[in-house]
Amino acid sequence: MTAKAFRSITSPGQAGFTLVELMLAVTICAVVMGSVFSTYLAQQKSHRINKQLADLQQNLRAAVYFIEREVRMAGCDPTGRAGAGILTAGASLLRFTSDIDGNGTIEPREDITYSLYDSGADGDMDIGRSVRGGVRQPLALNIDVMDFRYLDENGVILDDDGSGNVTTSLNRIRSIQITVVARSARADPKHTDICAYYNLVDSANPVLPAQNDGFRRRRLAGEILVRNLAL
Repeated sequence: MTAKAFRSITSPGQAGFTLVELMLAVTICAVVMGSVFSTYLAQQKSHRINKQLADLQQNLRAAVYFIEREVRMAGCDPTGRAGAGILTAGASLLRFTSDIDGNGTIEPREDITYSLYDSGADGDMDIGRSVRGGVRQPLALNIDVMDFRYLDENGVILDDDGSGNVTTSLNRIRSIQITVVARSARADPKHTDICAYYNLVDSANPVLPAQNDGFRRRRLAGEILVRNLAL
């Protein structure tokens, strides 16, 4: 390159950036990009948490709705010949029958059991549903608690052995309270669950003490009036 050409490039009318200006521009660009990336990561985390909570809530509501719908029909016996009713009333296991089709016989599909079990052998419990003592099918995953409490016609809690199980007073059950605590599929290392969870009747003894871990949890509780048991 000739000296004349060199002088034309660096002439006052065509001046380039100095090293200081370039470093300043790069620094500003890095700060802006860092801010954009930080905002993006925060939004991604928020989206992930919201999706986990939405999935958790949907999983919980669907399970409790399904259980309530079927338990409400426990003891349905139009002919009076089927002997439908509650067969096992445990703190975390409920078996009942109902003659939905009114043929006077309890069919396998009308003999239903809900219980907790580890469906995937992954260390967390799930709600299982089975018919006539058959293979349990998972109804809801990542369940910490499924708690049943049984009440008589006066709203008195029935508890024959002190563990929540009703063994000798099955014919006195008129309503069933259910409390389910579900947790997120993944733990968040920046979150700590310090809450204790209770059922509807005992505010002194939690069904799940504070776990102090990174899982997010939701509790859903309600009372099912089993009208057919009073007939």
